[in-house]
Amino acid sequence: MTAIFLENLTWLEAEEVLREDSMIVIPLGAALKEHGKHLPLNNDKLLVDGLVDNLGKRLNIVVMPTIGTSFYPAFVEYPGSISLSLETSAALIGETCTGLARFGCKKIYVLNTGVSTTRVLSKVSEFLKENHPTLSFSYTDFKRALDVAAQGISQQSGGGHADEIETSIMLFLAPNVVHMEKAEKDFHGNAPGPLHRDEQKARDANAVYSPTGAWGDSTLATKDKGETIVNRLLDWIENDIRKL
Repeated sequence: MTAIFLENLTWLEAEEVLREDSMIVIPLGAALKEHGKHLPLNNDKLLVDGLVDNLGKRLNIVVMPTIGTSFYPAFVEYPGSISLSLETSAALIGETCTGLARFGCKKIYVLNTGVSTTRVLSKVSEFLKENHPTLSFSYTDFKRALDVAAQGISQQSGGGHADEIETSIMLFLAPNVVHMEKAEKDFHGNAPGPLHRDEQKARDANAVYSPTGAWGDSTLATKDKGETIVNRLLDWIENDIRKL
């Protein structure tokens, strides 16, 4: 099994791998999205790149360059966090798929590592069904996959961002970028809105108050937890891809 990274090929080599039976994987992971005080802005890009590398040991896939900017509106209050509009994000991925279809590709899977991006991918799916009905398209429902992968492991009382689970994953995949000495418990209850650094602003908006940018208890993270979660995630994603 192997992963072929399209960006490293010449166009002649690309012609050989962009076939009707090829499994195309588009990694989607934010390169600029805050992850608390202890994780870098490119956390999700590192995550998706790590998952792709491991998937290449399980499946024959053709990997597109990672899409590092998309729809992440919940984090824009924190410096460095960039979010495109829902429409622009959907157009970026939809037109990428259209370009691949032009070369004869029929199977495309977006390895998604976001929650808000699920809305983007739902719009892309609708667009492709209408405009390219012969194209098989699917994507990772990351929240659902992560909930299953963390079952029986998570000890925190709540959260879901730069928390025990996400930090554990990074301790396994990219331990050199994790600063556990800066990890804090930052969980002030659940709310439907985005994250805010100002408590009053969060209360007024019925949103999540998070002075650190994290949401959960990252102090509970361990590399061993991360290894189990990553392997379960890989099982989920591999099964998802094989359905295509």
